[in-house]
Amino acid sequence: MEKTAFELKECDVAWCPGCGNFGILNLMKEILAELSADPQKLVFVSGIGQAAKIPQYMKVHYFNGLHGRALPPATAIKATNRELTVIAESGDGDMYGEGGNHFLHAIRRNPDITNIVHNNMVYGLTKGQASPTSEKGFKTPIQVNGVILEPFNPLAIAIALDASFVARVFVGFRDHAKQILKKAILHKGYALVDVFQPCVTFNKMNTYQWFREHTYLLDDSHDPKDRTQAFGKATEAGKWPLGIFYQYEGKPVFEEQLSVYAQDPQPLFQRKFRKEPVEQLIRKLKE
Repeated sequence: MEKTAFELKECDVAWCPGCGNFGILNLMKEILAELSADPQKLVFVSGIGQAAKIPQYMKVHYFNGLHGRALPPATAIKATNRELTVIAESGDGDMYGEGGNHFLHAIRRNPDITNIVHNNMVYGLTKGQASPTSEKGFKTPIQVNGVILEPFNPLAIAIALDASFVARVFVGFRDHAKQILKKAILHKGYALVDVFQPCVTFNKMNTYQWFREHTYLLDDSHDPKDRTQAFGKATEAGKWPLGIFYQYEGKPVFEEQLSVYAQDPQPLFQRKFRKEPVEQLIRKLKE
């Protein structure tokens, strides 16, 4: 792979050989280079887990936070400096499990961020227990008789909440994944991309071959502007559709509706600090 501006000179990667995270890492470095992304105006935000380590393996600004807490700081970072490109990325456990409540409300707010979720249907960092997206019957060291719960459907949830961009890709279909991820980053508003990526160590069920056999690409007959059709595709079982399910152009974004920007578009960190209002507030509190 050709080196890009986002390569680290020395990087000790902790993933297992064959891990699907490698494919996503390489794709992201290529995509950002092809989009001519400015490293000084790019921020990654992640939580905890194997997927959340991606920013540590790239030459980018990043905030690595608590388990399940990537979306709140990502929203805040974008709100305080609207000139930044903000990408929140973590695994299916981090985003849909520990971070499930934040996932719901990030969709409602519609900040202009890209949310990339590495979906390997297992917790890899903590050695193989079931995640929110694990298939029924999947056996783990914890769920020894197999998972009994229905898997969480992030795409159906996102479409039901009228997310402005909802997509799914498989890292093994490299060109297709690159195309969709590019569109997600360029989209104005909250963009969810659920990425199928095998965990070769702890998930022997959902392998590269399994994903190839159990997915198909959405064709031109699918209209991503049709929310009802998109919801139907998101609930399909047996074979999983890949592509852009739903896209709502022109939906108001969170940070552009904040009163702090009503009369001054300048990023908050560039504004001159005015201590008088703060002093007045302190005096009032002391009364």
